[in-house]
Amino acid sequence: MEEATANGVLHPYWPRDLLIPNYVANNRSMSEILVFLFSVSGVFLLVTWIISGKRGAHGSLSTLRRLAVCWFAVCGFIHGVIEGWFSLYYDVIPGDQSFLSQLWKEYSKGDSRYVIADNFTVCMETVTAWLWGPLSFWAVFAFLTNKPYRFVLQLIISLGQMYGAVLYFFTEHRDGYAHSELGHPIYFWFYFVFLNGLWIIIPFVLIVDSWKQLSAAQTHVDVTKSHKSKRN
Repeated sequence: MEEATANGVLHPYWPRDLLIPNYVANNRSMSEILVFLFSVSGVFLLVTWIISGKRGAHGSLSTLRRLAVCWFAVCGFIHGVIEGWFSLYYDVIPGDQSFLSQLWKEYSKGDSRYVIADNFTVCMETVTAWLWGPLSFWAVFAFLTNKPYRFVLQLIISLGQMYGAVLYFFTEHRDGYAHSELGHPIYFWFYFVFLNGLWIIIPFVLIVDSWKQLSAAQTHVDVTKSHKSKRN
């Protein structure tokens, strides 16, 4: 619910005395925005799932590997498009009524740092958009074409994602969770905790997977070198 702040502007964000002088309320509902976000993400997931299931020259991917590729496809969309929009237009989002600006104003109910262009948030999202976005799409290509560097990409992207998410949570923890309605089932637990928590849990699993794959590859190289040196 929107309430008047010290400067007389109505907004739904926390803390309640937050000053957002150029804020304009969304004219699209929460359901419209969430349906768009999850529908487009679903399309990326579905298309990637279908493509990754086709047997190529290097054989088919396992179910878990296909899910990982789908994850990178969705990450490419979210990082490159959604977060890319924020990195470009963070300074006008509060008063802008473009669809993606309204998406960010809706999400800001769970973390108002986005609607006030918090310095850490702008820097973190810019790095995420312009590094992890393109690299995520590259990872999709690398796995679909069986490139030898695919697990290097997976490791780099996942480390970057998890590091950014940890800093994201830790900086807000040090602020006392002042930028959201603490305990709210949608804005705090779903928007802030669950959606961002995915970028800790899934990257961690992929980091472990990369560790195993790269360690196995290095072990094979070491054994091969050992056999060659013995023959010489």
